Amino acid sequence: MKRLALAALAPVLALAVAAPAQAALPVGAKVPNIVTKAAKGGKQFDFALKAALRKGPVVVYFFPAAFTGGCTIEAHAFAEAADDFAAQGASLIGLSADPIDKLAKFSVEACRDKFPVGTASPATIKGYDVHMAPGAAMTNRTSYVIAPSGKVIFALTQGNPVGHVEGTLAAVKAYRAAHRK
Repeated sequence: MKRLALAALAPVLALAVAAPAQAALPVGAKVPNIVTKAAKGGKQFDFALKAALRKGPVVVYFFPAAFTGGCTIEAHAFAEAADDFAAQGASLIGLSADPIDKLAKFSVEACRDKFPVGTASPATIKGYDVHMAPGAAMTNRTSYVIAPSGKVIFALTQGNPVGHVEGTLAAVKAYRAAHRK
């Protein structure tokens, strides 16, 4: 009887576990600027969100730690979709609290030289409210699409990397459709 009851609850439990949590910054929020060290293809450079937004929407995704299972899966997925984002006029950057030397290696091995990853400073982590836990230096897994106006147009916070690429790409496509000239 217990097995039958648990089997009946399985779909409900799966939805509860898979449902995204509320993102730290809501849709419509103005984002703080990000100025940080980043790397693409192993080469380090200075990244400024304001400069990137002049070119179009920016997908900013926070991930807990380079070279961990879920973060590598997510980086591979974003790398596979990088050309699709570019075709929509959007750019990508991944951010974590990892040191830039580690992220430079991650940009080659996991991001496959397709997009940059940068260091999320304590101020950035606080400003975007993406702490893994209160006061922690590590970020949670949150993806944003930020319009050139500097406002959030899509936000997703969930530990599972599945759905971040699909959600952000759909938001970028919707943004582009609404802003065609």
